[in-house]
Amino acid sequence: MTQTDDALAKKRFVALSSMRIMGAILVLAGFVLIRGGIELAGQPTDRWIGVAVVLVGAFDFAVMPKILARRWRSPRDL
Repeated sequence: MTQTDDALAKKRFVALSSMRIMGAILVLAGFVLIRGGIELAGQPTDRWIGVAVVLVGAFDFAVMPKILARRWRSPRDL
């Protein structure tokens, strides 16, 4: 591995890790909205916004790192 490959791998690792952290934060914020800890637009609407935030956060936490890792995978030599 050259230094540029090593630097690229570190950047990609930081990107994947930060994506997972942001996904977890979104999930927690969504649960706070669902519970009523923060008021944005009134309780019935806040619950739906919270559900949407939880779903986006779960996608960001679980699916997006796999998509990016597959896209960044180095080609196999046959």
